[in-house]
Amino acid sequence: MATLPITKRGAEKLKAELHNLKTVQRPWVINAISEARAQGDLSENAEYDAAKERQGFIEGRIQEIDGKLSAAQIIDPSVLDAGGRVVFGSTVELEDEDSGAKVKYQIVGEDEADLKLGFINIGSPIARALIGKNEGDSVEVQAPGGLKHFEIMKVSYL
Repeated sequence: MATLPITKRGAEKLKAELHNLKTVQRPWVINAISEARAQGDLSENAEYDAAKERQGFIEGRIQEIDGKLSAAQIIDPSVLDAGGRVVFGSTVELEDEDSGAKVKYQIVGEDEADLKLGFINIGSPIARALIGKNEGDSVEVQAPGGLKHFEIMKVSYL
């Protein structure tokens, strides 16, 4: 299995979710199944069916997170020093060359991406266009709304 880049913050978030699933959600659903089982006939017991379905989801998510964490390459952006070059984990301030609008993004792993918070997936078109570029470079990005041109104003490693 290939390694998956993830920031230190993203790895901590996944570990917290895994801990919650194992220590809170799993015991809760086991209790719900035993309570539903105690009600009698399982063939027409909606609570039992719902609890079993929830158990399947929880166990699947635990396996998924375990797999991601075992394949993770945890990167701490604060210790990076790429000399102003855009790399995974870096925070990039861009200016739209057409409108003058300024945006700020951090390039993160798939599980951490949240555009509203300024976290973009390493596999997104804009992140792929930015990787390897330097402060002051112009970048052309094929966005859903058409071709966009950005200037890299600042690259930081937070």
